[in-house]
Amino acid sequence: MILAGDIGGTNTRLAFADVQSGRCEIQEESIFPSRDFRSLDEIVLKFMAGSSRKADAACFGIAGPVRNERVETSNLPWVVLASHLRTELSMDSVFLINDLEANACGIAALDEKDLVPLNQIQDPAPGNQAVIAAGTGLGEAGLFWDGTRHRVFACEGGHTDFAPRTDLEVELLHFLRGRFGHVSYERIISGPGLVNVFHFLRESYRGHHESWLAEEMRQGDPAAAISKAALAGKSPLAEQALDLMISVYGAEAGNLALKLFALGGVFLGGGISPKILPKLAGPLFMQAFLGKGRMQTLLESVPVKVITNDKTALLGAACYADAKIHPQ
Repeated sequence: MILAGDIGGTNTRLAFADVQSGRCEIQEESIFPSRDFRSLDEIVLKFMAGSSRKADAACFGIAGPVRNERVETSNLPWVVLASHLRTELSMDSVFLINDLEANACGIAALDEKDLVPLNQIQDPAPGNQAVIAAGTGLGEAGLFWDGTRHRVFACEGGHTDFAPRTDLEVELLHFLRGRFGHVSYERIISGPGLVNVFHFLRESYRGHHESWLAEEMRQGDPAAAISKAALAGKSPLAEQALDLMISVYGAEAGNLALKLFALGGVFLGGGISPKILPKLAGPLFMQAFLGKGRMQTLLESVPVKVITNDKTALLGAACYADAKIHPQ
């Protein structure tokens, strides 16, 4: 039995998972609001105390760069140490990996029903793959094809410099630079990023900010309020914001495909993509993905799919731990 974790800036998901003959099955799962706790250790101990199950190993996919079994989380005030977790859990095999590394590891455990294609590619070639995931932040990872199988690696590509492509995006860059200094893709392609884009459009007088939407944004999750209003066609300003974010999302997904030579496919993960699937399936995302000049023909051969299974990172963390304790 594996204790698996998917730790994000909004929610921490923990689960017991059983891995048998290469198949992973979630046995028990709980979701905790990350910011309600002072540390991951506190959440893990609470989860373990509420269950009669015991784990042989644990693996946690965490939003942030993992160095020397230590993570300073990108969107939480936590420092996570594998050594502390080993002591708290009285467990020798505890692994920390990047959350997008966990997502990438989980792709092999998915079924076709867990994936929604944004384009139709006949007989895609085997090759490298890429994962890009918008949520509380923006994560990216790669899967190197060695001729036999995919080998997953993490990166921090979501924090690279935003490169505007249009006059409107140049204005957006200036607006965000005034607020943040350095402007990464995460400042646009994420939940908080959508709010940033919305404020930019509102403050540059590109639409009317409806009072009912302002109230919903104050009382709840502002990004969710914006996307909900946009998908329902109730707010032109919200629609503009979501459309702009989606276009930048597609452009960066295309950038990642080129950088990793991901002819084997690009996968959109994270919590946002499944929720805005009707918009992603429209023309904006793929137009931006393909809009790479002389490289458009190359990208036209790359499958692009949305991951709709919200347990992908948990499955990946469990598979990673199982491979570590049962190496082939």
